[in-house]
Amino acid sequence: MRVCSLFSGGKDSTYALHWAVLKGFSVTCLLTLRPRRADSWMFHYPNIEWTSYQAKALGVSQVIYETSGVKDLELEDLRKAFNEVKKKFGISGIVTGALLSDYQRMMINIIAHELGLRVYSPLWRKNQVNYLRDLYRHGFKFVLTSISTMGINPKLLGKVLTPSDIEELISAALKFGFNPALEGGEGETFVVDAPLFRERIVIDDGEVNRLDQYSWVYIIKSIHLEPKVLVE
Repeated sequence: MRVCSLFSGGKDSTYALHWAVLKGFSVTCLLTLRPRRADSWMFHYPNIEWTSYQAKALGVSQVIYETSGVKDLELEDLRKAFNEVKKKFGISGIVTGALLSDYQRMMINIIAHELGLRVYSPLWRKNQVNYLRDLYRHGFKFVLTSISTMGINPKLLGKVLTPSDIEELISAALKFGFNPALEGGEGETFVVDAPLFRERIVIDDGEVNRLDQYSWVYIIKSIHLEPKVLVE
């Protein structure tokens, strides 16, 4: 089956893409919705402009579609984007990284159904703690690019998370009551390496900005691709 993978550059959309390839789907393109507003209801905002490097590392065509980021208008933008990739790439399905957001999953499913597209959400209702640990074990490397909740150490921003960092994140989630996989908007991530990456991403420069008491963002300023070292 020919599918398009909704792609934000974060851990969830990258894992969903990984799942689709392992299941034998023909992933013909990545569809990235780029909101003009940081408070988009539907789409990832921080560092979305750097997803082109990830697409190059994956060797998959990318379609970047601008969206207003306004709650109702961005749904119409999503409909137009789905219709565009359906016609251009001849797809019959959409792959998403939706994990817990009922609103996001419902809107994607409704719009896709209207256009005759099937939706695959392999992460839906997945145990979040196990999922975070599995990501590292399966070779996914990612940095934390934003925080929007009490309890997450800002020192983790911009750092490729290690197993101990992931355990710290899980412990904080249990203590402060936020979503450990950050699905509720508590944080955003950017993947720098994954099993399907032909090259790895190196972040050369970035800065941490504080937005308010519990909100921080890591702005990537420059990155490059490097060959992956194969271990025999």
